[in-house]
Amino acid sequence: MALLELGGLCLPVIIVGGLILLFASLKVIYQYEKGILFRLGKYAGTREPGLTIIVPIIEEMRKVDMRILTLDIPKQSVMTKDNVPVSVNGVVYFKVVKPEDAVIKIQNFEYAMGQYAQTALRDVVGAMSLDNVLTERTEIGQKIRDVVEEGTKDWGLDVTDIKLQDVEVPDDLKKMMSRQASAEREKRATIIKAEGDKMAAQNLADAAQKMNSVPGGMQLRALQTIDGLGPTASNTVIIPLPLELLDGFAALAHSMKEIRENTKKK
Repeated sequence: MALLELGGLCLPVIIVGGLILLFASLKVIYQYEKGILFRLGKYAGTREPGLTIIVPIIEEMRKVDMRILTLDIPKQSVMTKDNVPVSVNGVVYFKVVKPEDAVIKIQNFEYAMGQYAQTALRDVVGAMSLDNVLTERTEIGQKIRDVVEEGTKDWGLDVTDIKLQDVEVPDDLKKMMSRQASAEREKRATIIKAEGDKMAAQNLADAAQKMNSVPGGMQLRALQTIDGLGPTASNTVIIPLPLELLDGFAALAHSMKEIRENTKKK
């Protein structure tokens, strides 16, 4: 009788324990994950997305996110090649390509990636001048990516891209750069104005030469100018003598001079 009562009590316990073990052995791996299985502490394979079963206590599974991960590079104070202090920060885009290496070969791959990216950023920026740091952000990001990718290739990670976000320089240097940029703009404006004046003068000279080569060209231009003044009472127009008339006067004066000289000789 006692055995029957004991058996009746044990059956629910066994059922409950079995259900607990069943639920503990069922694992769901999402589409963007992979499962790294350990059996008695040893790597036992990689499980694909879906429903998988493990043996509780004996087996353990760690899930690894296979999507592209984003990691901020905190602001770093760096001395450039030309001894200018700057503060630079950025962002790293990377993903896990070999989840077993990312879990087994490195303790915390996200933290390690962040530290390695910070070191690479300081090294690359420190080897460049300020002008290059300000104008060649894409090239700097590519150099940092090459350094980080070379150093983390055994971790099962792939660096997708590294971007610089902000480059801060001291305030006094900002003022100097602003003055330099203003002077450069004034210089370009002066050069452009001088080139424009030169072209305008050349065009006027060509036009004057062309009009002089055409009979009556200068007179026609004078008439066009007068016509463009419009019927305004305040305009005072002085009409010059035709150039041909002046030439006639000059020829007449020359003839009279020759006559006087010939008369004196006689």
